[in-house]
Amino acid sequence: MHPPADEATSTRPATAAADAPAPEVAWTDAAGQPQRARWRSLAGHPAPAALALADDRMSADAAYRLIQSGTALLWTGDYPGARHLLQALGRRVDARQRRPGAQPVLPAQPAPEALRAAFLAQRQAQAERARIQGALLLRFDADHGLPLKRAPDLRAAGLEAHGPVDGPYVQSLRELLGLVGAHEWRKAGVPIAALDGAPIHAHHGVFSPVRGEYVDLVARARLPAAAKPARVLDLGTGTGVLAAVLARRGLQVVCSDIAPAALACARENLERLGLAARAEFRLADGYPKGRFGLVVCNPPWLPGQPSSGLEGAVYDPDSRLLRAFLTGLRAHLAPQGEGWLILSDLAEHLGLRSRETLLGWIAEAGLQVLGRLDTRPVHRRASDASDPLHAARSAEITSLWRLAPAAADAAPA
Repeated sequence: MHPPADEATSTRPATAAADAPAPEVAWTDAAGQPQRARWRSLAGHPAPAALALADDRMSADAAYRLIQSGTALLWTGDYPGARHLLQALGRRVDARQRRPGAQPVLPAQPAPEALRAAFLAQRQAQAERARIQGALLLRFDADHGLPLKRAPDLRAAGLEAHGPVDGPYVQSLRELLGLVGAHEWRKAGVPIAALDGAPIHAHHGVFSPVRGEYVDLVARARLPAAAKPARVLDLGTGTGVLAAVLARRGLQVVCSDIAPAALACARENLERLGLAARAEFRLADGYPKGRFGLVVCNPPWLPGQPSSGLEGAVYDPDSRLLRAFLTGLRAHLAPQGEGWLILSDLAEHLGLRSRETLLGWIAEAGLQVLGRLDTRPVHRRASDASDPLHAARSAEITSLWRLAPAAADAAPA
């Protein structure tokens, strides 16, 4: 499931390096003794090449200069001091980005080209902030404990995100705060109106469905004739929220995902909701084998290169996942079946992809549009006039596209 482009906190986990040994980082401690520990980054960021010690005696300006020169900082002071330095580094990044000329100035009614330039500048600014703040590091014990004065007990969150580890490791404070936030999201869950307010709990690395408008579309769209006699497929199931909605509608659902963590999350949610008997779970890169009366897919909404593994649920390089869904759909539909594509048009308003391009891909895949359900987002960005991209966000529409093979015997609209 996919958040606004600048609100992604966690999405598809970086599984490619999960089985590879974690790299090491090295430094010299205060006593002059060499030290080493594993490097861990759930976002897939590389280990720093140079490392220096930092504590409360280091000013934020000195820390900023060191990081700009390519040296990461391993914090040895108390935990609140690390939090304060992280905030101070963020303020320095923000000050640089507020300088005249640092960001494009948009007219009252910007053209898509101007919005595209503003979006790319915003992405670059976010990446710079993440780079600077991500260079403030902490050392953790093998039980995920943080051996700093006044540090909270974060072992449960570390174990939940990393699993058991075989020794001490180093991780950025910024990532730590992210996994702690994900831990709290997982405990609390997100109430889903289409499930009568029942919560969906997202594991770390699986995006939490905080934007419920697309879930409501799946809850109210008319089911195709083939959906009940045949199984339906939730392609890229994530938390399983759409699978749960479909199962609530009396359907047998195949939950498919490339990420084992996502499948585990979906299984847990459907079991908690008492819907596991209506679901099966398949690990697959793309379509699993078989034909389905309905295929539902909510691919990443924005074409673009993810800056980390965790951005993979928002950004789709060259729209590859979207196009793979379209080109494979016809071969995986049962007779009279449909594909439901859940997609925001934000990319169109930002000048990243045109409506004509999308319709062209649908036609090239041998598909026709049977109908479309639209809804407007209700997230806070859509009404924030101070957002440089407000013109695009306020015009955004999220749609459920009903697709079927473009043939004489295709299901009627």
